[in-house]
Amino acid sequence: MKLLKHFLPDQHVKSIFEIRPESLKEKGIKGIITDLDNTLVEWDRPIATPKLIEWFDNMRRHEILVTIVSNNNERRVKSFSDPLQIPFIFQARKPMTRAFNKALKQMGLRKEETVVIGDQLLTDVLGGNRSGFHTILVVPVAQTDGFVTRFNRKVERRILNWFRKQGKLNWED
Repeated sequence: MKLLKHFLPDQHVKSIFEIRPESLKEKGIKGIITDLDNTLVEWDRPIATPKLIEWFDNMRRHEILVTIVSNNNERRVKSFSDPLQIPFIFQARKPMTRAFNKALKQMGLRKEETVVIGDQLLTDVLGGNRSGFHTILVVPVAQTDGFVTRFNRKVERRILNWFRKQGKLNWED
């Protein structure tokens, strides 16, 4: 039971676009650590969409720092992040906490000033919660996943169903 609380996100949104800089600033948030694949764009989309570029620009205008933390390889994360001038950490080994803490240090922020956003309970939410961050789970952008992620999704569905039965979730898939 105690272990399972590490899988419970603090917040749930249908899309990254529901996360507004104004509401983050009201909560004292100055930084975002975000996953890349199926959080920001589909796992097989090489570059940001115009709508996502505008989202990043809006965060910048409001002086909210963003760092991408991904388990993917350097080539994938760098080719996505560099055109946007967004700092990144690749091969993060989430849910291990090292990459989250490294991103925090690079941004020069405290945990209380930073949120972790991702589409997976077993990597993003677990790692963010274990590191002491406010976590936001987003609905995956794509309905398709790689092999490991497909396995994770099955486990996640069981965990989410358990939370739902316990009355710990107030949203529907």
